[in-house]
Amino acid sequence: MKRRPFLKKTALAGFYILTSGSFRTKKSDLVFGQNEKKYYLDQNWVKASPTNLPVKDCHEMVQNNQGQILLLTNETKNNLISFDKSGKVLGTYARHFPGGHGLTIDGTGRDQSLFITDTELHQVFRTDLNGKVIQTWDCPMDTGLYKETSEFVPTETTVLSNGEFYVADGYGGQNILHYGADGLLKNSFGGRGEGDEHLDNAHGICLDTRSGYPTLLVTDRTRCCFKRFSLQGAYLEKIELPGACVCRPVIKGDYLYAAVLRSPHMGTDNTGFVIILNKENKVVSVIGGAEAAYYPDGNLQPFYQTIQLFQHPHDVLVDDDENLYVCQWNSGQVYPYKFTPV
Repeated sequence: MKRRPFLKKTALAGFYILTSGSFRTKKSDLVFGQNEKKYYLDQNWVKASPTNLPVKDCHEMVQNNQGQILLLTNETKNNLISFDKSGKVLGTYARHFPGGHGLTIDGTGRDQSLFITDTELHQVFRTDLNGKVIQTWDCPMDTGLYKETSEFVPTETTVLSNGEFYVADGYGGQNILHYGADGLLKNSFGGRGEGDEHLDNAHGICLDTRSGYPTLLVTDRTRCCFKRFSLQGAYLEKIELPGACVCRPVIKGDYLYAAVLRSPHMGTDNTGFVIILNKENKVVSVIGGAEAAYYPDGNLQPFYQTIQLFQHPHDVLVDDDENLYVCQWNSGQVYPYKFTPV
């Protein structure tokens, strides 16, 4: 147990030497991650000033089919911010999501739209790419799952190609709500409880087709794992990630990316990192944390932060050039960082 604080302290000292003061390092000096997923860091990717473009919590990011990157914040001066890949601000949109949290993009061509969850308004919205509301979903009181609308605190959505979608009530009742393309509720599963089919902090959800057939990956953040369900809501398996309180799962190609908000083995604050799994759900890279290690029985050893590259990373975006962007919650209102593949 003494080795971990030593490694972290040593790595931190090296990082601050590299990035502080007037001394500037070569690009090759700032490499993070392991194996086939190594990256250069650009902390100053965003070309903007917090004075003119404030953010509170940078919650989630997506890329539209024009290559623009959209960032969702809970700053009502600019809930949605659009960037190009160089970090230039293209526009700011929407000023009516005080609890803007989950951001999912749907559709192709000119028909793309956004699904936004708001944890303060207790609602889910479908909007155009400028944040103009097209449709709204309130707490599904008629299901009997909720006694008060305030118990519904949705954190994420995922959308199928046929228009059906799922809402993860990750800060509320821990239910996964399945809606038809007509916007009507079809089914619910998960919910708070102790069995594997139940969830605790169902923070994120995504569609996973890497195996050749579609399933749902759902975050169980308190228990440091992802859980796989069928599209009908049947529990299938658990992907254990000890020491990693993961946020939403993000699929790009054969890889699964996730921001880790914190490591419970190191305390609660400023202990986050990013984790990347391959198609077999083996951890191949950890950015800002210890490389994956296994016990003799094949189980993963707990992950932990080795360098305070992040405070509370909240989401990961992988763009069409395989660049990685990481946005953070409760981290001094910093803009997202950009990582370029080595």
